[in-house]
Amino acid sequence: MRPNCWSPVVGLLPGIRSSLGSCYKRGTVKIDKRHIDQPEPRWQALLAFVAVAAIYLALPRSLIIGPTWLLPTLISVLLVPTVVSHRLGKLKLNRILGFAISSLITVALIASVVLLVHSLPSHREPPLQLLFSAALLWLTNVIVFALWYWRIDGGGPTRRQERDDFGSESFLFPQMQIPSGERRQFSCSGWRPHFVDYLFIAFTQSSTFGPTDAPLLARWAKILAMIQVFISLSIVVLLISRAVGAL
Repeated sequence: MRPNCWSPVVGLLPGIRSSLGSCYKRGTVKIDKRHIDQPEPRWQALLAFVAVAAIYLALPRSLIIGPTWLLPTLISVLLVPTVVSHRLGKLKLNRILGFAISSLITVALIASVVLLVHSLPSHREPPLQLLFSAALLWLTNVIVFALWYWRIDGGGPTRRQERDDFGSESFLFPQMQIPSGERRQFSCSGWRPHFVDYLFIAFTQSSTFGPTDAPLLARWAKILAMIQVFISLSIVVLLISRAVGAL
């Protein structure tokens, strides 16, 4: 009877199959995931909250309601359960805490701007200190509304992460307008907005007093943008009027 020359190879197949399976189990074979499947980094938003607390400490005492340490302490106290709830998957609690801390810093910002307006006619602030305070409040305005856009758009960062598309429902980013067949050419295949993208929107709106590269689609975004532009315009007008009065 003629011997089967494939018998040794067939006998090795189970061993090869088990070896490949162990490689996958041990993670030696890595699957290249698309960027759209990667979690959205949260450290950028956390850094923004820390920046708001630091800016508040740098403001003159006359532009702060209550003790100077009060707002930075409240931000720190609220950030801890916010981060923990996100890590534990308590999405509803995380969202409530996120809205609470954003509302807190928004109220503090508006109160400081009102105090700045109130102090202008009395000329109590030296020109350089007034310029420094206005610049800090302008920067705070940018950060605060960037956090609002990031928190609300598309149901929040967690909801945007769960979806398989761009995630944004309230802004028309330039990457969303590129045809799907050309996105790889512009390195935006699988792109989705992060906090820096919302920070850019807030910065350009405070600088040009209107939307620039990302048109606003949702009504809530338009309302927040009007409030942000009003605060920014008020700060700039105050500086101009103070400079003219000093001539």
